[in-house]
Amino acid sequence: MNNPMMTRRQFMRDSATAAAGAAIVLAGAAEAKDIDTSKILNYNPDMEYRRQGKTNLMVSAVCLGGHSRSNPQERTEIVSRCIDAGINYIDACTAGEVNRDAKALKGRRDKMYLALSHCGNEVRNEEYRTSKKLLDVLDGLLQESGQEYTDLWRITCYEPGGRHTFDTACEVVDALEKAKKQGKARFIGFSTHDRRWIKFMIEYFPQIDCVCFPFTTMSRRAQTDSVFDALKKQDVGAFGIKPFAAGSLFTGDKEENLKRARLAIRYILASNTVIPIPGMNSLEQVDNVVKAVKERRQLDLKEEAALGAVSEQAWANLPQNYQWLKDWQYV
Repeated sequence: MNNPMMTRRQFMRDSATAAAGAAIVLAGAAEAKDIDTSKILNYNPDMEYRRQGKTNLMVSAVCLGGHSRSNPQERTEIVSRCIDAGINYIDACTAGEVNRDAKALKGRRDKMYLALSHCGNEVRNEEYRTSKKLLDVLDGLLQESGQEYTDLWRITCYEPGGRHTFDTACEVVDALEKAKKQGKARFIGFSTHDRRWIKFMIEYFPQIDCVCFPFTTMSRRAQTDSVFDALKKQDVGAFGIKPFAAGSLFTGDKEENLKRARLAIRYILASNTVIPIPGMNSLEQVDNVVKAVKERRQLDLKEEAALGAVSEQAWANLPQNYQWLKDWQYV
């Protein structure tokens, strides 16, 4: 365990404390006086924090995604910049990402929530579709990364589309529940690229705390049968991956890319449901998304037109292996 001051018993106690917390969204220093900000992990008055469903964790409005082209030293610097900015959540979905980020957090594990998955050895691989095998994978990953627990175990499920069988869904939830009861995961959830399956899972299994799914600048709330309605009813937290449409939103111009990234973050935050977890490859990119959090949510007419144009370009430029993102136009 990287933080010797935090034992498994302590974090289970703290989880119970968090569950009794207030359901509040902070939007900067102006509202900070309304609650005890000392309860917010790595609080920074210049960062916005949002309640993440029934976990009652106050999570930074922008988090750090696991996918990154940075080397280990650069990643450590990126993590440091995130901590300085008040970002308090990292999502890592491969064994390599988990080991890298656990190492980057060594000595300061208490500054960040670290969510993990071992996507290659979870249920999208048919060899790992039993509760026992999933728990064995979690045990191995925790041991390999030098951790006693994860803040969120979010099992990577079938993708890019389709659904698991009901029996597999039961195995997934059984593994998640056992990990939580054993003190190996504070909170539990899953990620998927199938919108319909999310709705089924969170309605059928109230044990689920959080979900992780794609949400881009072309995504919007469905007028009927929306996942948003189910998330609200079941009080489930939501993290959004691929906010920049797997990089298809960008051009070869750095300044233009930074501008587009800020527009995308502002658009997603305006959903008031999804917390984006972009991959960031440099300190400049961290500073840019932090800047987006501080900007107004509502886009003006000019910005809406600009975002619409670049989003259409992104849609047209999607690589073949990311065409499934088009299934996420309505959520």
